[in-house]
Amino acid sequence: MGVGMGSRCAALLLSGGGSRRWGGAPKSLLPVRGRPALGYMAEVALRAGCDPIVAVLGPGQESAESAVVGLPVRIVHVPDHPQARTGSIQAGLATVPGGLDLLLWPVDHPLVRPETVSALLAARGARGRPSWWVPEFEGRSGHPVVIAANALPQIRALPVEASLREARPEPPDELCRLPVDDPGVVANVDTPEAYRRFREAGSARGEDW
Repeated sequence: MGVGMGSRCAALLLSGGGSRRWGGAPKSLLPVRGRPALGYMAEVALRAGCDPIVAVLGPGQESAESAVVGLPVRIVHVPDHPQARTGSIQAGLATVPGGLDLLLWPVDHPLVRPETVSALLAARGARGRPSWWVPEFEGRSGHPVVIAANALPQIRALPVEASLREARPEPPDELCRLPVDDPGVVANVDTPEAYRRFREAGSARGEDW
């Protein structure tokens, strides 16, 4: 399923952290469904119709570029600033043309199914026109999220050290919570132990992670 519903959508694949809990090894190169995580995410976004696709990489992650060789992905390198994810997002947004919605997908959550991404993009054409679309699994909010073009200026204006949550809308009709049958949206692989745990749980369910 492509972006067909609503306006065009860019994709921002966020891997700007230093991967300290992984000993500095890029999480963007973790194996996910037979590919490095960043390459898998880029392919899913591409097949869903996202254009452009931008990957934000932190220091020491030059090797992660190999994961997207041959794919139409723009690379943005950012310095490592502790607790400055919003700054990394803003650096990526600087390369995205105005007027586009945005699929924001952190590499901490690479185990998301392709159909979940397609469902998020398709939801933009239903239930009015919220400014954020957030997947939920068993009542828990997850990633990736889709943000409408008219909500992106609020993110661009945040201090670099601010939490992205400060830009999330308060009125319920501005935020669409989309229930999905996909544990990948809440699978945060921020440590090797978490990655192994989610992979084992997925194998037990028959998931090919």
